[in-house]
Parts: sequence; structure tokens; C-alpha cells
Amino acid sequence: MNPTAPHEPLDPRDRPARLTVGVVGAGRVGPALAASLQLAGHRPVAASGVSDASRRRAAELLPGVPLVPPAEVLARAELVLLTVPDDALPALVAGLVETGSVRPGQLLAHTSGRYGVQVLAPATRAGALPLALHPAMTFTGTSVDVQRLAGCSFGVTAPDELRLAAEALVIEMGGEPEWIAEEARPLYHAALALGANHLVTLVAQAMELLRAAGVAAPDRMLGPLLGAALDNALRSGDAALTGPVARGDAGTVAAHVAELRKHAPGAVAGYLAMARTTADRALAHGLLKPELAEDLLGVLAEDDQR
Repeated sequence: MNPTAPHEPLDPRDRPARLTVGVVGAGRVGPALAASLQLAGHRPVAASGVSDASRRRAAELLPGVPLVPPAEVLARAELVLLTVPDDALPALVAGLVETGSVRPGQLLAHTSGRYGVQVLAPATRAGALPLALHPAMTFTGTSVDVQRLAGCSFGVTAPDELRLAAEALVIEMGGEPEWIAEEARPLYHAALALGANHLVTLVAQAMELLRAAGVAAPDRMLGPLLGAALDNALRSGDAALTGPVARGDAGTVAAHVAELRKHAPGAVAGYLAMARTTADRALAHGLLKPELAEDLLGVLAEDDQR
């Protein structure tokens, strides 16, 4: 499915029945998704969460919904959102099955990017209907997350017979379903982590360096620049590359590395790795002249041997 194409209104026959909804793991994601489903007419009935932060999130986004143990969430809900960290998901599924908490015909939807529906196999054997619905969005744990789901892409994996139901639920949350094959889930998740998680690290490092250079408002300086760079990259890919690496300015790159070694040695390894990758891509796309690439890569190799 093309995530950029507008969706036709759902045929009533393709809309899931109004469901009671439970959340196992009231972290940043689960309450926001349940609140979005509530806006679509579904009814959150229970959530689980033990930390103070979980209780605050549930109180803000799902007022009046009781916090109960996970087994009780499954006992009350027709659709259960399993919104726990990736590494905790297999053990959670196994535990719910071992305690007899899973009911035949119950929809179990996890939000892990890493896994497809195979991780739910023990619950599927117990009669559950498995869905993998991963929102490609960063969450704050506040009501703003519900608004951000509008137009958000979801990585959807489900058995063929549940595909329409899975995609309908995503559309009801305001999202855009994008079908991801079971075997492609780890690569899909790696791509999102590379783009989003590492972007945060890069931006945070850039702000620290600007402060060290005396810039009073690094966020204000970076905002327009990074916004334009992101827009250009999404529109044009590698053709949007600019800067000293893409130009082959070996002397400038050497000066950058020297300054980083002096003021921010922890940023050197990342700068070198990204500079090499940028040079390779610029060269492959004809943006970097081969004779300049040789000097540039020489500088990077010499610095790496220090």
C-alpha cells in the first residue's frame, strides 16, 4: 500500500466492530493508541502499569480507565494492545499463555517494530488473532501524541485473513498502513532507528558544539537549516548532499576533525564514520569528483590511524 496516497472512506463492511480495548504496558505508546481508538468509537476498559509515570499517563490519556494486572486486562478486552519494550515482548506473550489469560478470538496487537506476528505464535496457538501494528513515530507520553498519529505511517504485519481488520484499525487511529512482510521487520526497524534515533544524537551533538562555539540559541540556528536539509533529503535523496565532504574540501574536513579532537573528542568517531559514508555516497552519485575524493579519503584515513 502506498503510504502517501489518500485513503478512500472505509466501507462499513470493512470497519471492525466497536471493540473493548485493553493496554498491557502503559508506557508512552499504549495510552496514546488507546485514546485514538476511543476517538474512533472503541471503548478502553483496562490498562496495566506499575510505575508512577505509567499511572500519570493513563490518568491523562485514559481518564477513568482502571489499572489492573495484565491477566485482568485480557479478561476485560476484546482487543489488547501489547505495548512493552521489544525485548520484553516474547516473555510477556509466553506468560500470558501459560496463565491461561488468552481467549480464543481475542485480538492481540503488539507495537514492536522489530517483530512481526511470529512472536505471538504461542498466543495464536491458544486461539488469539495476531496483529503487528508499529507506529513509525516518536512518542512523548502526552496528549500531543494523539494528534501526531494523524498521517503517521504504521508498519503492519498480519495473517492474510486479518489484513483488512489490521489496516482498518490503523486508519481509525488516523494512521497510514504500510504492509511489511514478516521477514522484513528487522530491516524495516533498523531503517527507522538509523533515521530517527541517530538523528536525535546528531542534533544534540551539534547543539552542544554550537554552545561551545558561543552560539546563544543553537536550536534557533539549527531549526531552519535542519528543516531544509530534511525536506531536501526526503525530496531528492543523495542529490541533496552539500557541505565540505560532498565538495571534496579535504582541508576543511581536516580542520573540523582537529577542532573536534580538541573540544569534543567523543564526537570524532561519529564525524569520521559519517564523513566516510557521505563521501562514498557523493562519489557514487557523481557529486564528488574522483580526484578530490582521493585527497579527502586520504585525510580521513590518516586521521583514523592516529
